[in-house]
Amino acid sequence: MQLLEISLEYRVIVGISAMVLLFTGFLIVFVVSQRKKLQYHKDLNALNEEKRQTLTQQNVLLEQRVEERTTELMFQKNELQKSLHELSRAQLLLIQKEKMASLGELTAGIAHEIQNPLNFVNNFADVTIELVNELCEELRNNDPEEAMAAADDIRQNLEKIIQHGKRADSIVKGMLEHSRVDTGQKELTDINKLAAESLRLSYNGFCAKDTTFSASRETAFDEHIDQIPIVPQALKRVLFNLFNNAFYAIQQKKQKLGEDYKPFVSVATKKDGDNVLIIVTDNGIGISPNILQKIFQPFFTTKAAGEGTGLGLSISYDIIKSHEGHIKVESVEGEGASFVITLPGQI
Repeated sequence: MQLLEISLEYRVIVGISAMVLLFTGFLIVFVVSQRKKLQYHKDLNALNEEKRQTLTQQNVLLEQRVEERTTELMFQKNELQKSLHELSRAQLLLIQKEKMASLGELTAGIAHEIQNPLNFVNNFADVTIELVNELCEELRNNDPEEAMAAADDIRQNLEKIIQHGKRADSIVKGMLEHSRVDTGQKELTDINKLAAESLRLSYNGFCAKDTTFSASRETAFDEHIDQIPIVPQALKRVLFNLFNNAFYAIQQKKQKLGEDYKPFVSVATKKDGDNVLIIVTDNGIGISPNILQKIFQPFFTTKAAGEGTGLGLSISYDIIKSHEGHIKVESVEGEGASFVITLPGQI
């Protein structure tokens, strides 16, 4: 009986001890687990704090870089604006240079053309003075027949002086007409007459600069073309540029080939439906294929430094476009070039 009671007590003690051990083990595990969680949260907070500090530093660096980049961009902007201003100024100067070059060539052509009638006027005036002296001498000698003959010669000389004076006057009027301010107003214009005048003035300009220069000039005008609406001075400038380029091309070729080369420049007009074509052709040096597509670009030129601004054809292209027309070029290098202008024949 005692053994049974001892065994029961023993069992109770063992059970309680086991429960205590289990509880203690559970408590230890719980405490360890809580400590781990607490350490995890501490580590996480520390990591977050480190990241926050890193982000703060990065933000400061980024703001500094943005500020530096902004300053750099503002400097570049100011430099670009300065360069753009200088480029615009240079462009205006080049356009003015092109205008002055065109005016100089025109003036040379007019001066060359006006020289002939002036020479006639001066020569006939000198001869007339001699005839007047002769007339006075015959009158003193009471020789009416010789006096009448001298007077008749004087009259003929004066008529020739008047004739060539009027020719010089017409040339001056043409010059004033050409140099007047372009109002941009279209006028009904005889395109054949305008082309012929531009060809003559351009050729005379080259002859004035180079007394050895000579070339055949050919015209083929369609006489059935009515007057067409254009801005005369603007189109005259286009034709003047084309003729100048043509004479320059044949001049360059003649320097290479010498006297065996027979240069020519031609201009033709013809109807093409409702349009009018103006065709300027030369047998000069031609245009190479690699630059053929560039010739109407602003400031592009194949001429030597100081001989061209590269604006003549560009401005000509814009003028033709403003007339609702178009201009194209065909060329074989070494054989010549042909420019074809198409203009509306009606308003």
